[in-house]
Amino acid sequence: MNHSSTGNDHLPVYESLVRERGDVVAEARLVAAEAQYQAAYALNGHGGVRPTPGPAQHPAGPHGHVGGA
Repeated sequence: MNHSSTGNDHLPVYESLVRERGDVVAEARLVAAEAQYQAAYALNGHGGVRPTPGPAQHPAGPHGHVGGA
């Protein structure tokens, strides 16, 4: 997928859906980051799945944001 964003993209339909339904893309990023975190933990020789880390240690950071916008 080639999407060249200039940073000035205005997507009123998307913004409206985010207001109505929540930011599904951001939530998917959080789930993906957690899956990567747990996979890395398991692949590093630890048995089982590690419990979800607290906000300070979470890959999304203390405010629930994962990289980028």
